Amino acid sequence: MSAAQAAAAAAAARSTRLTGRAALLAVVICAIALSLAYPVREYIAQRQQIDQLLAQQQTLTEQVKALQQQDVELSQTWYIEQQARDELHMCFPDEQCYEVVSGQPAKAPAKPQQAPADPWYAKLWQSVQKADAQPGR
Repeated sequence: MSAAQAAAAAAAARSTRLTGRAALLAVVICAIALSLAYPVREYIAQRQQIDQLLAQQQTLTEQVKALQQQDVELSQTWYIEQQARDELHMCFPDEQCYEVVSGQPAKAPAKPQQAPADPWYAKLWQSVQKADAQPGR
């Protein structure tokens, strides 16, 4: 065996073995990864919670704006009078109110639904009662 072949064999043997430095490096990397896993998971969970709260805040802000608009409308006399006329069909004492009914015929009354047939066990029980009520058997 020549010196070149021996050096190549030694290099191949050295490259396949795990050295102490490589093992220590692997342990340190695993320790760092494990120590960062929980804080990263908590960070992601907190970000999701913040996004949900922002969406909820936006929804509530829209509701507040709608309620403020409704409050402004309800504080105006003309709006209350309009709602009373439209929804409650009211009018002032000196006015004469008319209600226009469309020329379309009213909907036909719904057909009465038939009672559902008795279930099989009710029929069975009725037949047992009838058989029991018959005298002489």
